[in-house]
Amino acid sequence: MNNSIRTDYSTISDKLSDNQQTTQQSPIWFTYEDINELNDPQLNSLLIRSFEQWLRDTMSSPFKDGSFAFCNPEGRIVAVKGQLESMDSESVELVELEKLAKDASMSDKLLKDNHIIAIPIMKRSDSQSLAVLIWISRNEVVEGASVLLEAGSLHLRSIFYHLFEMIYVNNLIAQQQLSDKEALRRDTLIQVAKRLHDQNDVSSVLNVLLMDLEHLYPHATVELYLSQDHVNGDPRVKPLLIRHSATDTYAKAFLDAKPIVEQVSQGLIELAIPMSGKQAVYGVLSITMSTARWDDSDMRALIMLSDTAGSAFENAKLFEQSNLLIGELQLINELTKRLNQSLRLNEIFQFAMTELLNIFKADFCILLQLNKEATGLQVMSSNVPSAVNESYSTQYGFCGIVYETKEPLIISDYWGTRVVDSQLMDETKSRSLIATPIMANTEVVGVIMVLHQNPNYFSYDNYKLLQVLSTHIGLAITNASLHAEVRRMVITDNLTGLHARHYLNEQISSRQRKDPCGSLVLVDIDHFKKVNDTYGHQIGDRILISVSDVIRSCIRDSDIAARWGGEELAVYLPQIRAEQAYRIAERIRSQVEKNTDPTVTVSCGISEWMFEDEKVSVESLFYRADMALYEAKNNGRNRIFLG
Repeated sequence: MNNSIRTDYSTISDKLSDNQQTTQQSPIWFTYEDINELNDPQLNSLLIRSFEQWLRDTMSSPFKDGSFAFCNPEGRIVAVKGQLESMDSESVELVELEKLAKDASMSDKLLKDNHIIAIPIMKRSDSQSLAVLIWISRNEVVEGASVLLEAGSLHLRSIFYHLFEMIYVNNLIAQQQLSDKEALRRDTLIQVAKRLHDQNDVSSVLNVLLMDLEHLYPHATVELYLSQDHVNGDPRVKPLLIRHSATDTYAKAFLDAKPIVEQVSQGLIELAIPMSGKQAVYGVLSITMSTARWDDSDMRALIMLSDTAGSAFENAKLFEQSNLLIGELQLINELTKRLNQSLRLNEIFQFAMTELLNIFKADFCILLQLNKEATGLQVMSSNVPSAVNESYSTQYGFCGIVYETKEPLIISDYWGTRVVDSQLMDETKSRSLIATPIMANTEVVGVIMVLHQNPNYFSYDNYKLLQVLSTHIGLAITNASLHAEVRRMVITDNLTGLHARHYLNEQISSRQRKDPCGSLVLVDIDHFKKVNDTYGHQIGDRILISVSDVIRSCIRDSDIAARWGGEELAVYLPQIRAEQAYRIAERIRSQVEKNTDPTVTVSCGISEWMFEDEKVSVESLFYRADMALYEAKNNGRNRIFLG
């Protein structure tokens, strides 16, 4: 027995010596790593595993007939082998063994008696005890057993540190993998953030966000709920409806601006992460995935990604709005410049209608102007044939609402709401409408209506733009109206309302360049000086006005009546020969005698011109008419002569 023990010990000692030499020759980088207080939670488990492996390695050792107790540095038994396995943990024998183990751990020395050997196993880096190995022999301990058991404890120690080093290395690998994962995540986030901020339009920002999220989480369902109106055709982008905010996860995440994680069903998790910019929260990112695939560490990255997307969305929105504003300013500038190129009301209305149709891509457009009597709104320009020259009451339909309220109007779906009945909307089968008043100072002078047959066609931006454009259209209309009024005053005699003499001259000269013929009638009130002397100048003026009214009633709209000077009046009759002019003059003469109070008479002189005449001029026409008038006066007045 003794020889056997010595032989085994000699062999083991030789192997240990060889191992030490090999270790000294080829040190490993983690040789000096040791277990510490941070590893205390794992110590007992590690000791048990080491002991179990050691037992498997020493099944044929001379100690197999005894029992083993393996204790931690505090002396607590963590594992037993042999007869000790059947003992209760609070038995006297085990309690005594734990006391012995504690003493051995504190003394750092081998303890033994006739049947027991207790060997402390020391740490590699200091003089502290790592564990205590106790062997209980059935018989009296033989000579050399302590040496052999001590060698076995060294083997147990090497097994322990081998396992420890495996755990240590695995932890390092896990930390490295985690570090690599974090680095990869950071790189991915940087790349995603760069791609997001490289986009200049909202649709591209949303597409990049959703595409990258699906790439990062291929097994998840990704959706985005936006609080703003945005249409990009992606079914994953949906409107965020704030209706039941207390129970709606997305509404709550949006209003609180905080992410929410919910278990929606067995094994399924749902994330609601607000997409925030610097100025506001623009939506909520929804991610639904399996609980098994979710890692809590991903939340920080997702929040960062969502915030980056919110910032990029905000920048793209601002960029789009700035471009839209620049475009609108250019549009307004161009429209204003072209509107101011004309001072004719009809041209301005027609041009404005055409431009509004193009700007808003509308189906129909109507411009109405308040008539002078303020009894209705007259259609001045329209691409609706049935509405041309139509007049509407200031209390009728949508134009009436705009006129009464002096406020712009937007109708998203006329068929669905039908605020008022509109003949125009019904005839054109239109469903969308934007309308705005045309203002002159604080008064409504007209209404603009833009229509489309599709519902919800016009946006709020269209609604605001029309208001801006109406201001410039209104200014152009006001300028043209003022110009027309000034021109009317220049070419009109203030007292009679007939044209001025210079306007008559211009019109005759213009007509002589294109008409084949024409006639001039000079009308002179007989004894007008006597009327003024007898009744006064006020009555004289009234007589002059009455005669002018008679003349207007006896001629066509295309004929031109003017005040020649004093009590003399003139009428030019385009494309009228002298015989027909005589009949018109006779009608004027007889009506004046019947419809003046006090009664006065007139004398008339007529001249005509024809294209084939040698001398066709305004002066010659007036000269011959004046000579004919002189003859009428010399022959008794109240008569007509041809020149």
